Amino acid sequence: MDTVTSLTDTSIAMRRIIDNVETVITGKSSQVEAAVVCLFAGGNLLLEGVPGVGKTMLARSLARSIGGSFRRVQATPDLLPSDMTGVSVYDQDRHEFRFVPGPIFANVVLVDEINRTTPRTQSALLEPMEERQVTVDGLTHRLPEPFFLIATENPIEHHGTYPLPEGQLDRFTMSVRLDYPDPAHARELVTRQLKRHPIEDLEAVVTSDDVARLREPVRAVHVADGLVDYAVQIVTATRGHVDVQLGASPRAALALTRCAQALATVNGRDFALPDDVKALAPTVVAHRLVLRGQRRNEPEAARKIVQEALEFLPVPLGAAEQV
Repeated sequence: MDTVTSLTDTSIAMRRIIDNVETVITGKSSQVEAAVVCLFAGGNLLLEGVPGVGKTMLARSLARSIGGSFRRVQATPDLLPSDMTGVSVYDQDRHEFRFVPGPIFANVVLVDEINRTTPRTQSALLEPMEERQVTVDGLTHRLPEPFFLIATENPIEHHGTYPLPEGQLDRFTMSVRLDYPDPAHARELVTRQLKRHPIEDLEAVVTSDDVARLREPVRAVHVADGLVDYAVQIVTATRGHVDVQLGASPRAALALTRCAQALATVNGRDFALPDDVKALAPTVVAHRLVLRGQRRNEPEAARKIVQEALEFLPVPLGAAEQV
């Protein structure tokens, strides 16, 4: 399959998924597009928002749209790492231990209310998120391809929750916030669900194998040297801000460029633009920042810091030129 055809196929597939999910998720076009961009960039997604705004439904809709296996884990204080990763059990017939996979072994894994489980269990997700594998009793087990971890979090409620460690936040490629719908979209949502929830009729528009295959053209999207420098400069600028205790890591710059490749693909381009990087930077970078003092728990403050960096840094000229 040649590059042009692959890129076109990928762009069409991404648009089909977006349109399909939007038959369930009303009035959240930018959030749905961001989720699909994250999927094809090979990342992990953190969904933030108060209860009832569609975080879980967005994850379920994505899973149904790609026809992949889906597992949902409800995070609780007594959830153990093995409850997610799996355990080794002794097989009486074979007189040996065999591995029983946990719910992490799926194409789309939803960890609902991730901040309600303990740091010990949260840390069990670090290896799957970064290396796409799980190690149990010294044996490594590869996760299915594609693998897409989605976690939800209620940023308002703090009682009985455990803040996500910086290392884990850094492994979330994007943090997407879902707010309350406006009255018109809220009315549409209620009308749609009066008789039957639209997700019950949602069918796959691509297969999970398609997603795994079509991710390759995304990685081939051209990113000019100047655009790579721009992404690095944005990330570096966060470290020197007076209100930032811990700035974004090099992983953030890599995530930003990979997501820019995916966003370019959605728009049918085989090259990334500075506008792709600028549009994605708050979503990709802000949640990784650790702010000082009382601003530590203010997501909007972190996003403003990233926005300030975008306004301050010069946009590279000729950053989309082909090699």
